[in-house]
Amino acid sequence: MPRIAGIDPDAAPEPIRKVLTGSSLNLLGIVAHAESAFEPWLRYSNTLLRKLELEPLLRELAILQVAHLCRSEYEWTQHDSIAQAVGASAAQIAAIAAGEEASESFDDRQRLVLSFTREVVLDGAAGEAAVKRLEAELGTRQLVELLLVVGNYMGIARLIATTGLEAQDPVVTLPPRRPAA
Repeated sequence: MPRIAGIDPDAAPEPIRKVLTGSSLNLLGIVAHAESAFEPWLRYSNTLLRKLELEPLLRELAILQVAHLCRSEYEWTQHDSIAQAVGASAAQIAAIAAGEEASESFDDRQRLVLSFTREVVLDGAAGEAAVKRLEAELGTRQLVELLLVVGNYMGIARLIATTGLEAQDPVVTLPPRRPAA
């Protein structure tokens, strides 16, 4: 049972009301309580899902890794279908769920992202060697983008756990790939 109820869309100020009535994602109703942070947070979260140079599949594998390590059923449920839509295989999703990021279902780059994400989540920071390996593989921009994704979803997992927000059926709105510049 949730510890904090989502804000009633009818009681929410505009334009929060418009966002809440246009989405069935329960998480938005919780975040909307932070009225002054809601719109900037929503823009930031949408940017992480729609406008990064980081490959969407790598982003979604990292999000699933965060969801698995933080035991966030809500995040897992929402991002399982998004991960599949951007190319994750059933074997890859099952491997993350089992904590097997060394699985042969991943390529070397994907394993590196999963291992790096594990370090950040469990140790609070990735070590120097992991940072150097990932920077060599992805470049500085994508490394920082990955860290922003991991940090955002760690924060969301903590918010969900603390407020007691229960998992809901997936609300799939696949973010379009950012056009190449």
